Amino acid sequence: MERTPLQPSQRSLATNLSEKEVLVWAHAILEARFKRSNYLTSPALVRAYLKANLSTEEREVFGVILLDSQHGVLGFERLFYGTIDSASVYPREVVKLVLNANAAAVILVHNHPSGHPEPSQADIHLTKRLQDALTIIDVRVLDHLVVGGTDTVSFAERALL
Repeated sequence: MERTPLQPSQRSLATNLSEKEVLVWAHAILEARFKRSNYLTSPALVRAYLKANLSTEEREVFGVILLDSQHGVLGFERLFYGTIDSASVYPREVVKLVLNANAAAVILVHNHPSGHPEPSQADIHLTKRLQDALTIIDVRVLDHLVVGGTDTVSFAERALL
């Protein structure tokens, strides 16, 4: 794709935008791409989407990407909000959400506001509990991604699922 230089009116607009406004625009673009893609064909797209959504949160947020039987995106739901270093997650509420969305698979996600995406023992234990609860209703947990700053750790890539 060939880039064209900014016109004078565009240059003044670009210099007047705050960092927050640029991030809001970037978030909107990633959100549109994520929903428009409908299928998770690229782990990089999922990571970029989650980083844009969760990396700047000041407290822990736990969410679920809901998928159909062909791994088409049904939606992304933020379920639980916590403190700077933890969030209470209730498997019952995750199961309710999944059933209401008629999802066949999920990707679990949460952030570490500290910026360090390394999963804790509590993260690993919670993932196992959720996986067990969702297995009962025939819903696959494809991954659990932890976002910390600009880095992301995948439980699937680390064979933690």
